[in-house]
Amino acid sequence: MASTTENTGSRAYEEIGFIGLGGMGQPMAMNLLKAGTKLVVWNRSPERTEPLRAAGARVMEDVGGVFRQTETVIVMLADSLAIDAVLERSKLAFASRVGGHTIVSMSSVAPGYSRGLAADIHAAGGRYVEAPVSGSRKPAEAGQLVSLLGGDPETVLKIRPILAPMCREAVICGPVGNALLMKLAINLYVNTMLAGLSEAMHFAERYGLDLDAFTVAIDSGPMACDVTRVKIPKLVDRDFAVQAATADAFTSCQLIADAARAAGIASPLLDLSRKLYGESVDLGNGRLDMTSVIQSIEARTTSLAQSCTEATSTFPDGSN
Repeated sequence: MASTTENTGSRAYEEIGFIGLGGMGQPMAMNLLKAGTKLVVWNRSPERTEPLRAAGARVMEDVGGVFRQTETVIVMLADSLAIDAVLERSKLAFASRVGGHTIVSMSSVAPGYSRGLAADIHAAGGRYVEAPVSGSRKPAEAGQLVSLLGGDPETVLKIRPILAPMCREAVICGPVGNALLMKLAINLYVNTMLAGLSEAMHFAERYGLDLDAFTVAIDSGPMACDVTRVKIPKLVDRDFAVQAATADAFTSCQLIADAARAAGIASPLLDLSRKLYGESVDLGNGRLDMTSVIQSIEARTTSLAQSCTEATSTFPDGSN
């Protein structure tokens, strides 16, 4: 009997759908193609599909075409609103869109949202795996992301090899929600780490230290890692070309803070980092690399210096 869902194309079980070809999604999809995966793709901005088309992907004119042609659909979208729009979650068409499909969400969204989406997809006769990734654009281009998998064990095991061309490691985290909580825990470390690295760089620079020597000292010591090797040169060169956007770091901090408050968990370093990334966004750096957080710290130094100057001017003899 023919299916009444949108997976009716003759090539439905041969190809993988991929929706969302932004800064991360495009290189991720490209790595799938390079590994021989047959892809059917769609993106809201059509120009982002052209490199994939040139590499052999089939490009759909509408998002529904991806569901009609494939059984497994990967979504790598900006937020929960974009996911709901693509899946038509608020409409009657939702059941026919996701029924009979496996939806793999690689987006970074709230764990509670993911649990709710999973329940709705299962109720509509579909399957769902959350698979957020740890890493930024450069690891995405190199196929060196780390995927965090949450969902039904059988479905997770089926999906895991599909993700291999994009990820150097896939970590199974348990039921839906746990993979995103793991992503938040990792991002807590990364966000506070980069804020601390930026502050250390600012400290060294203001004291007139040789920043090349600073780089060697860090990269030769126990703190060396992929983050320091990539981000210190960007800080030294004032290169804020985006790898992981400041606005995304700020959003990540907000998601972590919400999860921490919901569980009654203290997050003092995260709370300060969130303020710093937010201040950088306010400076107009939202779509620059998250290393632009150094400008928030610099602005605080300038403000501190002005306050000291004003205090000295008001009380030149040091009286109060």
